[in-house]
Amino acid sequence: MNIAIIAHDVKKELMTQFCIAYAGILSQHNLCATGTTGKYVSDATGLKIQSLLAGDQGGEQQIASRVACNEIDLLLMFGDPLNPKPMEPIEVDLLRLCNVHNVPVATNIATAEALIHSLARGDLDWRNIVNPKAEQPAEPEEELPAEE
Repeated sequence: MNIAIIAHDVKKELMTQFCIAYAGILSQHNLCATGTTGKYVSDATGLKIQSLLAGDQGGEQQIASRVACNEIDLLLMFGDPLNPKPMEPIEVDLLRLCNVHNVPVATNIATAEALIHSLARGDLDWRNIVNPKAEQPAEPEEELPAEE
């Protein structure tokens, strides 16, 4: 499964600790994250994470576009609910896209733990049935020169 990770500045340490605790499960999946969060988590865990742009530079939009293209199966997004940020409209759009495309989302550690245990048990395998990944197009065959 493809898992996206986002954490606001005040939640980066919590996300890092969460990923350390569940590195064994996360290592079995494809991970991407907004820039700084991806670096923190990767440095602390050794997990292979595709780092996108920083959140305020378009990383959240990159994840949103992947959700819209059915390329994300689970979103872990730890935000700061006590200090509103100018990025909130983007996050609302991201959550809306997750709802449209039936992508499970955790916005706090309690829900993240429930989803990570569900992932480990195979409870989220329905994503592969409901939203099958498009098969890669076959390589075009090399055309032979026409005989004269």
